[in-house]
Amino acid sequence: MTNLNKKALIEALLFVSGEPVGIKDINRVTELSEDEISPALHELVEEYRERNGGCLIVEVAEGFRFVSNPEYASWIRKLKKSTTSSRLSMAALESLSIIAYKQPITRVEIEQLRGVNSDGVVKSLLEKRFIKILGKKEVPGKPLLYGTTREFLQYFGLKDLSELPTLRELQRDDSL
Repeated sequence: MTNLNKKALIEALLFVSGEPVGIKDINRVTELSEDEISPALHELVEEYRERNGGCLIVEVAEGFRFVSNPEYASWIRKLKKSTTSSRLSMAALESLSIIAYKQPITRVEIEQLRGVNSDGVVKSLLEKRFIKILGKKEVPGKPLLYGTTREFLQYFGLKDLSELPTLRELQRDDSL
């Protein structure tokens, strides 16, 4: 298979997936070696970036996926007219940020930081699959421990948790 055909195959897989696709996933489906996949994938990423079209291929949540070019976000929003069901409430965003930075964390610990009951918010975040149960804390009562999911990374366009802004960066943004 030529390099052009490999890139076209990988491009097609990314296009139809709708989810981030990892190199191992491509390997499993195509039986191409990781040494063949990685350079072809990175060439594709670079080609889409250089052409500056309406779509890009980006690395997100331990995989690669097609995304729209942020340059055209305002028109895309007009077309999509975002539904409220895909939006997160302030309470959900607040709880999600606590979970992302403090994980693994219990519901009681979330509530202590927020100062309000978080049962409904935690349930909603579980239903949206932004958080998951990681296990139980080894203390009396064995409360559930929560952490973020791949869907969380995907929703916020993060490769991994290390891409979350630091407290210092957040404080700098507040001062602007």
